Amino acid sequence: MPQPTDGLGSLVLFNFQCHDLPLHWSLLWVLPLPSAPSHPTTLPRHTMKLAVEVSDAAGLAPKDGAGSCDPFVEVQFDGQRQRTATKPGDCSPCWNQTLVFDVRDPACLASLPVDVSVLHDRRLHDHSALRPHSFLGRVRINAAASIASSPAEAVIQRYPLEKRGFFSYVSGDIALRLYLSRDDRDRAPAAAPLDDSSVPESVAAAATSRDVPERLVRSAFAAASGQMEPRVFRSVPASGGGGGGGGGADQQQQQQPRRTTLHAAAAQPPPPGQTVVMPRPAGGPPPPASGLVETRPLLPAKMGPRAGAAAAAKVASTYDMVEPMEYLYVTVVKARDLPTMDVTGALDPFAEVKLGNFKGVTKHLEKNPNPVWRQTFAFSHEHLQSSQLEVVVKDKDMVRDDFVGRVIFDMTNIPRRVPPDSPLAPQWYRLADRGGEFLRHGEIMLAVWIGTQADEAFPEAWHSDAHSLSPEGLANTRAKVYFSPRLAYLKAVAIAAQDLFPAEQGRPLAPTVAKIQLGNQIRRTRPQGSPNPVWDEEFMFVAGEPFDEPLVVTVEEKVAPGRDEPVGRVIIPVASPLVPRNDLAKWVESQWFNLSRVLTTDAADAARDRRDKRFSSKIHLRLSLETAYHVLDEPVQYSSDLQPSAKRLRKGAIGILDLGILSARNLVPMKAKEGRLTDPYCVAKYGAKWVRTRTALNTLEPRWNEQYTWEVFDPCTVVTIAVFDNGHLAPGHGDAKDQRIGKVRIRLSTLEIDRVYTHYYPLMALSPSGLKKTGELHLAVRFTCTAWLNMLAMYRRPLLPKVHYTHPISVLQLDYLRFQATLMVAARLGRAEPPLRREVVEYMLDVDSHMFSLRRSKANFYRVTSILSPMVAVANWVDAICQWKNPLTTILVHVLFLILVCYPGLALPTVFLYLAVIGLWSYRRRPRAPPHMDTRLSHAEQAHPDELDEEFDTFPTTKSGEVVRMRYDRLRSVAGRVQTVVGDMATQAERAQSLLSWRDPRATAIFILLCLLVAVVLYVTPFQVVAVVLGLYLLRHPRFRSKQPSVPSNFYKRLPAKSDMLL
Repeated sequence: MPQPTDGLGSLVLFNFQCHDLPLHWSLLWVLPLPSAPSHPTTLPRHTMKLAVEVSDAAGLAPKDGAGSCDPFVEVQFDGQRQRTATKPGDCSPCWNQTLVFDVRDPACLASLPVDVSVLHDRRLHDHSALRPHSFLGRVRINAAASIASSPAEAVIQRYPLEKRGFFSYVSGDIALRLYLSRDDRDRAPAAAPLDDSSVPESVAAAATSRDVPERLVRSAFAAASGQMEPRVFRSVPASGGGGGGGGGADQQQQQQPRRTTLHAAAAQPPPPGQTVVMPRPAGGPPPPASGLVETRPLLPAKMGPRAGAAAAAKVASTYDMVEPMEYLYVTVVKARDLPTMDVTGALDPFAEVKLGNFKGVTKHLEKNPNPVWRQTFAFSHEHLQSSQLEVVVKDKDMVRDDFVGRVIFDMTNIPRRVPPDSPLAPQWYRLADRGGEFLRHGEIMLAVWIGTQADEAFPEAWHSDAHSLSPEGLANTRAKVYFSPRLAYLKAVAIAAQDLFPAEQGRPLAPTVAKIQLGNQIRRTRPQGSPNPVWDEEFMFVAGEPFDEPLVVTVEEKVAPGRDEPVGRVIIPVASPLVPRNDLAKWVESQWFNLSRVLTTDAADAARDRRDKRFSSKIHLRLSLETAYHVLDEPVQYSSDLQPSAKRLRKGAIGILDLGILSARNLVPMKAKEGRLTDPYCVAKYGAKWVRTRTALNTLEPRWNEQYTWEVFDPCTVVTIAVFDNGHLAPGHGDAKDQRIGKVRIRLSTLEIDRVYTHYYPLMALSPSGLKKTGELHLAVRFTCTAWLNMLAMYRRPLLPKVHYTHPISVLQLDYLRFQATLMVAARLGRAEPPLRREVVEYMLDVDSHMFSLRRSKANFYRVTSILSPMVAVANWVDAICQWKNPLTTILVHVLFLILVCYPGLALPTVFLYLAVIGLWSYRRRPRAPPHMDTRLSHAEQAHPDELDEEFDTFPTTKSGEVVRMRYDRLRSVAGRVQTVVGDMATQAERAQSLLSWRDPRATAIFILLCLLVAVVLYVTPFQVVAVVLGLYLLRHPRFRSKQPSVPSNFYKRLPAKSDMLL
């Protein structure tokens, strides 16, 4: 930005065009400037300009963690600084921009350097970054040697990027063109005085002009009474040309990249009393839609010791991760000796609790003058609209409810209760009539107090925003805690059978199979055509306590296609001693079981009681409950529990996880068609414990402020929190599903010990129509370690129990077992009250994570490339050293290489010392926020709509034949590229194998002779000499290099491979 000089002011108007981020401009910073001298001031006219044309760069180092960078170029010359536009996600950007600088003193031009810096714009995706830019490289150019005297003589030159310090990581080069130009234009005509009304018009005109470049910098001012003559610097195209031109010229201009010119010059002062008006982005740069927003709520856990002691009076210590929310609790216990209101003498009493416009009603009890209700009502502090609380007892009637009596409380006299105080004792209150006179008889027992969400009555209370719901709908709004069933793998080995005979006499025995069934899980052996078949096949099932489903083994003969006749059956209870627990993964003895013709469970039990000793067929089985395994119901990469099923094999807890579900904001309306907003609730899962918050009704800004605690057995686990819209509040919605709003995962190993993280996490929903932000979830997370040594020892143990490695289960079988475990967990939790429905459990457990997705495939491919990018960068750095692009660095590498050769014992210490220094240096740039869903890493923003439609398609597909054919062709094209890459890799490996296989006799003979020669040379030559000669040869100067491929490369590429043997 031009700065005022000599006490003068300036009016500078900036107009930015950003093609990547939407910018909203507002007029801010109205600053009075010092008064100008009374006499006219004439500024010197600059007649010489320095033009720096920034063409492109190549091979820049990745800086964004995804194998890419967001580079821009900053040029400094004689105290002037300008920059180009930012090219997001491009390691080989192309700018084609010209930056023009003033040459104030041409005599000193030869001694002025031009500093060109390439920087990575970190705030393009992370506006909370401590440093806005990261260093990518720099070039210092001597003006006398590299600047052409005219544009016609200037040529584009490539400069290798240099380091800023010893620890800088730099790669790539940049193409620049520098030349001098003269400005012989006459003085610009005088402009009209600029008042406040003309500023927005000028800004709008600059913003809507078609000829404005990517960045336009103007200097403008107003002259008072014609004393001052303003100058306006406009953008000038890099390539000259007149105003007219033919169609061919226009076509050529459209094909070539656009070149822009930026001018920076000191502006003349405005007249006395004028102000500077600068357009500026409103509210600063907006944060990215998928980024975290750190918050500082007033949580007791984040307060100091004194503040925490003061907050203890407001909320219990177990609720230090949430904001206190006050509630008025009213417990209607019972009534006695109520007067009768009907002629018949019957009384159907119920109670109403009124507070302003909110009312809670108990259930009515028929013909009961001494009713017992035991219901609690909770009124939020936001709903306290009256100074009186009224409890009315009425008699239920067909036409109109009769008034029985009431009790009125003054809100100022209601006591406050803070846990862990004992519950408030209810008291008897006499009922009064409408005039305030006490009735002769009739009392009601009530407990009224003001508390917080830490009160034990909070989960079961009827909240003021849900009093209008039916009892069934109200039950679906309450907060609950669930536990997954304890699961274990059941191993069944069908070994053999004896003395089988057909189901129908008079025909030979058909091939037989053993069908093993546990609940809905059915597995079959291969058919064997013998009366004494031998299968010896092993199957795994998922069994859940209390093991109420028996194991049914049936031997069937395959009479015809689609027709299986049972030969015999045995029903084995899983909880019986016949199925032992194998906690230590030892060998289990097999057993023979009699096969019965009886095909029902009751008849089988009766036959077992009779102890029938007659001849029968037998089956040989080995059964065991493999409790040493961990039953996977989540993907391993973000599992929340890795403990074995056997309780005796589990380790002790190493810490505690505290999660505060505070609130949400900017949720999308999920029930807009019904005339409602959203009824959101949260579900969190860690280990076997599931929690569900209460449902906030008809709101887009819910406040839960509920805190939950888990024991942590492994730090390398993940807690999952999701938000859903409750679709079971109104009657008649039995088939409705709870719609998903968004999900958050937090890995515990990325959290600092005893630190409270409070952030707004973005909720992103991916659908066939694309990616959509559905709101933000406010969470408070804290991980507390209780056993430091045990936690550190966890890092040396395997991730899963050791039996997974000593007796591994195949990948296909693990997928099948995980699917069955998910179904079992969903079935058990769906039978709770209120139920945790199947769609909720499947979304939390990521049931469809194993399905094919082209978007996920691309994301995983780019993850691999980002991992390999440092290796590529190291290879490029070594190549740059060998090519002597930076002679000083190459010489230092020579010196270090010679030191390591002379002292080989320093090689490994140097490598590990370098790694330690890099780790310590990266500590100051460690992540300060928990991880969250990264839409850019997931390739959700760039996904094609058809790819998303394919990802959300059912299995098997329901699309038309044309759509399936198109997707199949697309998959074939992608698979063809993968096939080519795999074929090239196989070719290179087969060439290495052919060195000694004599497939090419001449090549193998040459290689053997070379090996003998090298062996002799290495035997008679010291190792240091060989290493020095080889290293100096590889690091030789480019003058001694040939542009042709090397001899070993030529020899290797001529070796035969098996690619010519393929059909």
